[in-house]
Amino acid sequence: MSFSVGQVARLAGITVRTLHHYDEIGLLTPGERTHSGYRRYTDDDLARLQQILLYRELGFPLDEIAVILDEPHTDELTHLRRQHELLTRKATRLQEVIAAVERTIAARAGGITLTPEERFDIFGDFRPEDHDAEVERRWGHSQELAQTRRRVAAYTAADWLQHKAEATTITDDLIAALKAGLPADSPAVMDIAERHRGLITRWFYDCPPDLHRCLADRYVDDPRFTATFEALMPGLAAYFQHAIHANARRHTP
Repeated sequence: MSFSVGQVARLAGITVRTLHHYDEIGLLTPGERTHSGYRRYTDDDLARLQQILLYRELGFPLDEIAVILDEPHTDELTHLRRQHELLTRKATRLQEVIAAVERTIAARAGGITLTPEERFDIFGDFRPEDHDAEVERRWGHSQELAQTRRRVAAYTAADWLQHKAEATTITDDLIAALKAGLPADSPAVMDIAERHRGLITRWFYDCPPDLHRCLADRYVDDPRFTATFEALMPGLAAYFQHAIHANARRHTP
């Protein structure tokens, strides 16, 4: 029995474009083709896709997943056991982060000053209050800031962790696209930019293409933003800016 690319996309909860990308980079090549050249996925292909998605959930980049799955003498059970161990560790760490966020919420609500150790649990070396004045100066009277404040006021620790997971997936996919040599204005990379715009709109404020383009310019004009992206991969800031600009043109009449 085999499945079409559309059927597999629906089963796995991913896009057809993602499956095409996996095929293009050799990560998941369909085991069958119809006489007309259409992809057909076998049971073995679906098993490999499950492994890919599990490793993606664990934060592995696509090139490392390819190396892991193609290790000689490594069967599906071995992968599942390894993933179970990694997922268990991740779950433990997430519970620790959730508890730390909840402590911060309780402390803030009660006017309690956090200890340095508690602050590090939540923010590391990032101090949100250090940026309050700049935020107020730049966007204090904007509807976007007002909308953001209304939304985040209701967010729970689980909400913030969900946002972080979604944002991390987008960043990982962007890095994978850059490593794969995909042009920034290719449909696959523009789709990543569109997911980023959707993330902002869902979690913080309405972000039309023109506003998204302005945000992208800050990624290369503001050294703080640039440094964050460049620490992940050299050239990532400009690559993301170009992808966002291309996506904005695509969505602007």
